[in-house]
Amino acid sequence: MTAFVFPTRRMLLRDMGKAGLAVMILGTAACASESTDNATPTPESTAGGTSSTESGPTSVTESTSPASETRSAESRWHRVNLGFVSAYILYRAGEATVVDTGVGGSEDAIGAALGEIGLGWDSVGSIVITHRHPDHQGSLPAVLAVADARWYAGAGDIPAITAPVEGVAVGDGDRVDELEIIETPGHTAGHISVLDRAAGVLVAGDAINGGNGGVEGPNPDFSEDMSLADASVAKLAEFDYEVVLFGHGEPVLESASTLVEELARRGD
Repeated sequence: MTAFVFPTRRMLLRDMGKAGLAVMILGTAACASESTDNATPTPESTAGGTSSTESGPTSVTESTSPASETRSAESRWHRVNLGFVSAYILYRAGEATVVDTGVGGSEDAIGAALGEIGLGWDSVGSIVITHRHPDHQGSLPAVLAVADARWYAGAGDIPAITAPVEGVAVGDGDRVDELEIIETPGHTAGHISVLDRAAGVLVAGDAINGGNGGVEGPNPDFSEDMSLADASVAKLAEFDYEVVLFGHGEPVLESASTLVEELARRGD
């Protein structure tokens, strides 16, 4: 498909400013009220990786790596540790993109994570959903209620994602906030991953998983097409990144693309 850079609301405002138009943004979004939706996850809600006895939002973990600072002093990432699943914030120059939103009721944890890095909901211009499973898109409506943002996902999964506004379909080579989209189907038909080339960071969703201190393949119990899923692992091995962030499992902070190459060769 033809690559396309999707402008955010803030990008549009900057362009208007260059044309000599004065723009005033009024108001900021209030934090979402605390949710009580901490139900024990079902097999579908934990689709894609390492299991955990924890359910619902838990702690927020600060995660910036030396590799991120080496590649770009302005590009950063932050993990929102929700127990059995993680969401991520990719940010630079006071603007943030949220990748995945966890299960329903995770919006407060995401808001707290933004606060940890000195940002608020008004900094979030885009939300990327890696795939349709409820542990990755469950809080999307609540996040959209407090963030003036557009949301993006793979075309094959958008019809199964619940949101109050229509999402934008993205695929190979498209960019959202300078982040590159990589189609990685198999776990679901429309699964996508997100690459921050400047920071050397890949957000893999459930295309691959963290485990045993390294990288593991997609979970066959929750993947729709393992042939496609294995091909997506091989595809991710073709890119260069130092850090890989998973929906399930601990991030790998060094030599991540090398480990993914080894995984692809093993065919795990």
